[in-house]
Amino acid sequence: MDLFEQMLGGGLIPNDHPQLNLLWDAVAQTIQQSALLNTSTSITESRNRISEIIGKEIDQSTTIFVPFHTNFGKHTWIGKYVFINHACSFLDLGGITIEDNVLIGPRVNLVTENHPVDPSQRKSLLLAAIRIKKNAWIGAGATILPGVTIGENSIVAAGSVVNKDVPDNCIYGGVPAKFIKAIESN
Repeated sequence: MDLFEQMLGGGLIPNDHPQLNLLWDAVAQTIQQSALLNTSTSITESRNRISEIIGKEIDQSTTIFVPFHTNFGKHTWIGKYVFINHACSFLDLGGITIEDNVLIGPRVNLVTENHPVDPSQRKSLLLAAIRIKKNAWIGAGATILPGVTIGENSIVAAGSVVNKDVPDNCIYGGVPAKFIKAIESN
């Protein structure tokens, strides 16, 4: 299996994987592209430059403010009518899916990467995808950790650290994030 397919499958990527040099080459390219991205002077320009980084066209209905940071980018999928505020960081080796109508506040971190506890394997990667379902709202400064799904219509309070799935139609907050209340639709 190709390294990039293996990364999307999640799990352990050993630090001596024979294709790891391909990943570091891609990361170096993303760093170069990010420097240009973060000098963008319009929403259209930043959307086009992020589209180049992730290798998929971002819909015109989506707004992403710079600065925006990613270490790879190719494993990020962004839906329609998404709003991503300033200074967000997406570490997407394990895959990030953002469905339609999602709101992401400033300084939000989406982190799909971790490392083993065992010191002899610590430089290896443990990967798990993040999914943010339709109409979710991630508050300012929140961090979503590997393997987490944020449910449809749900809210993550500002400053929260989310280490477990958030069900649909709920508000979660805190460190670690816990259930606050259900969202009632009118």
